[in-house]
Amino acid sequence: MFSDDDKTTLTKARVLKYIQLSKEARKKASPIATSEVEKKKLDKITRMFDDYLSDSQHFLEHGDLVRAYGAVNYAHAWIDCAVRIGLMDGHGDEDLFTLP
Repeated sequence: MFSDDDKTTLTKARVLKYIQLSKEARKKASPIATSEVEKKKLDKITRMFDDYLSDSQHFLEHGDLVRAYGAVNYAHAWIDCAVRIGLMDGHGDEDLFTLP
């Protein structure tokens, strides 16, 4: 399905791999926001994740691999950010997150 040998070609398989990784990250990260302000910020961040992931899937369905790949990277960045700034727990997973 996906070969690490060719790191220069954008394929549907490559985009699907990153969509799956981002879904795993979203599922694994658990909220640790405590204050109402933090919870509202986390809600905005997770909505951005969900929106960008949805955009990625939409672009992929329409054959636009470049925008699909860009959108999934933005999605993952949002959830990674929530872990990095301490609004979510990444449970020590250094493959899915940039841990604090």
